[in-house]
Amino acid sequence: MDILWLEQKDVRSLLNISDAMDAVEKAFEQHGRKKIQMPPKSYLYFEGHNGDLRTMPAYLEEQDVAGVKIVNVHPDNRQKGLPTVMALFVLNSTVTGAPLAVMDGTYLTDIRTGAAGGIAAKHLARPESRIMGIVGSGNQARTQLLAITNVFDLEEVKVYSEHMARAEQFKLEMEDKAGCTITVCSSIEDVCDCDILVTVTPVREPIVKSEWIKPGTHINAIGADAAGKEEIEASILERSRVVVDDIAQASHSGEVNIPISKGIITVDDICCELGEVIAGLKPGRSGDSEITVFDSTGLAIQDVATALLVYNAAKEKGIGKMLPMF
Repeated sequence: MDILWLEQKDVRSLLNISDAMDAVEKAFEQHGRKKIQMPPKSYLYFEGHNGDLRTMPAYLEEQDVAGVKIVNVHPDNRQKGLPTVMALFVLNSTVTGAPLAVMDGTYLTDIRTGAAGGIAAKHLARPESRIMGIVGSGNQARTQLLAITNVFDLEEVKVYSEHMARAEQFKLEMEDKAGCTITVCSSIEDVCDCDILVTVTPVREPIVKSEWIKPGTHINAIGADAAGKEEIEASILERSRVVVDDIAQASHSGEVNIPISKGIITVDDICCELGEVIAGLKPGRSGDSEITVFDSTGLAIQDVATALLVYNAAKEKGIGKMLPMF
């Protein structure tokens, strides 16, 4: 039996942010209507290596397709010349259980996470939002920007990185793609003076203070995707309408995980899941002065939906290699 093998260059050639956003939005809607199967991600923590390995399976009932991603997060990899995040995705037939394709999941992860941020902003940010702030300047900062510019006509993007040279490189690389001015800021406080704030860092102590967040701001809290991670002060959550990608998963490993464990907020303080907003089952933003927060941990349904998109495009265009397996 042969299986389709897709390298990262193949996935890059087949996947764009606009199509990914459509696929991921539909997956979230199915999640809101309980038309998926998706156990919470499982983690292996490697003591002494500052890293973890995660497995993420899911089944999309309406597309009748399943798959699983294996992904690591090792923040020290940059010093070793390796990506912080590397992933492999296996797409499976539900009829036989056989793998249909094995593909790079690293670029897939970047794009589908950015897509989720763009979709969240579409449903939760003020429609007239024109200024975006980004804390962090890595790969995820890039895909979040691409997704949000797909929805909003931005006038300025403010970016902060603890490494100024990386922020300057981000500006150089992304200004034309964003179609607006990118301003490198010297402080996180300056970045927070915006309409849509995106945090994409691996920190374990809050770096965004409540006093910096003005009424009407929408926040995509992307970086906290494992137990113990936290980017924004808990008091911001107390002031906000909090929407998560998945309550069970976010409670364990999202931005809300530490405030919940400390009793600062409870699961009942979470408004709802993003899929419920998209499906029209729960309200999103209630007014222009409300602060909204999207707590993104990254769902396996995003990977399956995006991988299916890549697989179908690869078959149509004859891209990839068929390799024997069984």
